[in-house]
Amino acid sequence: MNILFFSAKAYDRTCFDAANKPYQHNIRYIDAKLTLDTAHLVRDTQIVCVFVNDTLDAAVLAKLAEAGVQLIALRCAGYNNVDMKAAHALGLVVVRVPAYSPYAVAEHALCLMLALNRKVHRAYNRVREGNFSLNGLLGFDFHGRTAGIIGTGRIGSLLARTLNAMGMKVLAYDPYPISNPGDYGFSYCDLPTLLATSDVVSMHCPLNADTLHMIDKTALKTMKKGVMIINTSRGALLDAEAITAGLKSKKIGYLGLDVYEQESELFFEDLSSEIIQDDIFERLLMFPNVLITSHQGFFTSEAIDNIAQTTLDNIQAFKSGDLTRIQSHIVQR
Repeated sequence: MNILFFSAKAYDRTCFDAANKPYQHNIRYIDAKLTLDTAHLVRDTQIVCVFVNDTLDAAVLAKLAEAGVQLIALRCAGYNNVDMKAAHALGLVVVRVPAYSPYAVAEHALCLMLALNRKVHRAYNRVREGNFSLNGLLGFDFHGRTAGIIGTGRIGSLLARTLNAMGMKVLAYDPYPISNPGDYGFSYCDLPTLLATSDVVSMHCPLNADTLHMIDKTALKTMKKGVMIINTSRGALLDAEAITAGLKSKKIGYLGLDVYEQESELFFEDLSSEIIQDDIFERLLMFPNVLITSHQGFFTSEAIDNIAQTTLDNIQAFKSGDLTRIQSHIVQR
């Protein structure tokens, strides 16, 4: 079977080529994202491997099925970019990587928290310019504060454990609670209580119809003045316009983003010589209390090795017809 990778970067090629040696799959890499305009590049291909910002709506999936594609292999955990109803109607199997390194994302969320609080990004630039003043760099102790974790899968639970070890009170909300929150140092509460009492709110839930714009102007009204909001999950969990208004009013004191609702036109590309056309994104960059990274939370050597291994295992199992080996990874709705 032939495999076509969309949105392939140099690190994808290096990592997957190394992991593919025992399998000897026939892999072809292209830089382009999968869209309706690029779906025609699929030819003599039974398997398409895609990433978070590739488009897999009904129209694209129909073109893939018409071209003979049988398997969609997501080299990521989230699948909000896939029209699963259309995929199933077309007979397309969809697999993903449900757990590659929860430590990577949890640690990146903590990194954003610490950097924002102690203004590391601003201090770094000052020192490089010979400015050693401490004015404007005042932080606060996380110890004794309250953190709110929205979503208590492996990432959220691991972050909760770390924050608890730092002396924070950790509250969490999840419609599907785990059975042992005490082992991770947090307790559950309802969402309004979490939003009203947390000094730091960190997002770790999937994007779906229930969580779209979960943090909007209504939610912000209930939150503490000066709240820190961290999002390393999916950009559309936050209403960007409401967030911008919250920053202007100083309701939001700190904002750390590794994801952005319209990131598909920005992230993973070098646009340093371009004029960015996204006005909301450009406005966010103007705030001194905003720190944005380009969806790099997953990007550790351990995580990308696990992504490559699991993705190729899924493909091998599909190729051999042994779907029972990947039932836990088949996304079904």
